[in-house]
Amino acid sequence: MRIDESAIIKLLNTSGLVSKTDVAMALKKSKETKETLGSILVSEGMLTEKDWNSMQAVSLGIPFVSLKGEHIPIEVLSLIPEPIARNSNIIAYKKSDLGLEVAMLDVDNLPVIDFIKKKVGLRILPRMTSSDSIKEALALYKKSLQADFEDIIKKETNTIKPVVDAGFLGGSLMDNTKTEKELAEDLPIVKIVDTLISHAIFQGASDIHIEPCEDSLVVRYRIDGILHDAMVLPKDTAPGIVARIKVLSSLKLDEKRLPQDGRFKIINEQGGVSFRVSTLPTYFGEKTVIRILRENAKGFSLEGLGFHGDALEKIHRSMNKRNGMLLTAGPTGSGKTTTLYTMLDILNTPDVNISTVEDPIEYQMARINQTQTKAEIGLTFANGLRTLLRQDPDIIMVGEIRDGETASLAVNASLTGHLVLSTIHTNSAAGAIPRMIDMGVEPFLIVSTVKTVIAQRLVRKLSEVKEQYFLSSAELEALSKVVNLEVVMQALKREKIVGENVSWKEIPLYRPKPNEDSLDGYKGRIGIHEVLEVSNTIKEMILKNSSTDEIEKMAKKEGMMTMLEDGIFLVASGVTSTEEVLRVVSE
Repeated sequence: MRIDESAIIKLLNTSGLVSKTDVAMALKKSKETKETLGSILVSEGMLTEKDWNSMQAVSLGIPFVSLKGEHIPIEVLSLIPEPIARNSNIIAYKKSDLGLEVAMLDVDNLPVIDFIKKKVGLRILPRMTSSDSIKEALALYKKSLQADFEDIIKKETNTIKPVVDAGFLGGSLMDNTKTEKELAEDLPIVKIVDTLISHAIFQGASDIHIEPCEDSLVVRYRIDGILHDAMVLPKDTAPGIVARIKVLSSLKLDEKRLPQDGRFKIINEQGGVSFRVSTLPTYFGEKTVIRILRENAKGFSLEGLGFHGDALEKIHRSMNKRNGMLLTAGPTGSGKTTTLYTMLDILNTPDVNISTVEDPIEYQMARINQTQTKAEIGLTFANGLRTLLRQDPDIIMVGEIRDGETASLAVNASLTGHLVLSTIHTNSAAGAIPRMIDMGVEPFLIVSTVKTVIAQRLVRKLSEVKEQYFLSSAELEALSKVVNLEVVMQALKREKIVGENVSWKEIPLYRPKPNEDSLDGYKGRIGIHEVLEVSNTIKEMILKNSSTDEIEKMAKKEGMMTMLEDGIFLVASGVTSTEEVLRVVSE
């Protein structure tokens, strides 16, 4: 089904939608740049995408369809799994005796057509459509899942019977009640928990909070770092849901007075997903938090995480060294471990031996020896690291430096010819140095080992639909009081984000705009960073026991952008909003 270029040029010239001169110019540019004729015509505004797709459909002899406002039955839509529909831009929209009609952007995608044909066992009838049409149809997956979610929860909660303690044996009550073990295997409870988990994965949540209240059970999802209410369930569902999660994660059903930790794993269409479970006794019952770890979350790059310019160069310089320490700093949930994994992925070549000691192992990586700490049997970070040094490693990753013993061992490892990567809990890059001194590491050892410290936070990215505005004089003055705008402007010009003669009043900024794709106008997260390279001047300051503020002042003088400045850089690049940066970097 290859498109005959001469046929489509003839159609364009006779359609009246675009002039022959424009077609000739676009054709010439296509040959020079190797871009497709259609992409040039659409990008330069000579033709709409819908018209171009219609032309292709006519030249191929297949119908063009629009799915906008089209009612697609859920049983037809779900014949193609949502990940495949999204990745391949294909929607199943009509099933008949002739076969399954599918709307596509690329009707030449024969492998996906063949895959769907084998999956559904029907003849596939490709139809051309537009990207707007596909986007609207993809939103139906979310609506159908939300509807299914609410229907299942509503239906199943009505069938749940009250729970009784397994030790209760009195009277006829046992005929109408169930023990926790039985309730954990009860079909309604199983369906509710499965639905809560699948919905959380679909929404892109990082955590599920199941919180007992006086007369209800509140379920909340953490999406892009912010908690959102997902569902309020009847109080009667609490024992069964907690019991079901305990069974999945191999926890003790009868232990309700002490906290417990466990984990379990599922395989879905998108790959393996691991869950870390924590239960905690509270006044109204056990609170459960489930951390969602996507094992297929690979393929990150430092640029994709938000690193750029001088900061990126500093990190690459540190990674190219054969010894020393590279630290990432920040609070829990700021993306420190993801940054370390990304560095390990870059360093993971056949000529090096990489070993890690972690709690927990968040992503499994090929050719890297990963060890999970188990404090209850004595396998701590310190003991694990001590053993790793006897395993002939070149590069070591320690999940977290949290005590003096681990810090001392990490420093000694870097002194004896190893590159050590680790995380430390401080609010700024400069703060990592005094923190290590507090742990008992001598300043002269820090000077000899620590090469670079990265501090970071995560900010929410604006969705594609956003509202443009320009800074007024008053807003510019207020912003200049909290951030050095001159430093940010120099970085913007150096990286060619803005022109040489642009002022702040001419740079378009953006606010979140709620839309059907994102209720709060944000989608996804990206890091903001400050990267402190330990220069000779800073080494002298460490030896003199200089304060965090003094070290930071010198680092800024030597060219370090602070997290706040890096955040405003992303604001000026149209990635996030000023409000989001100021929310995250609150001093």
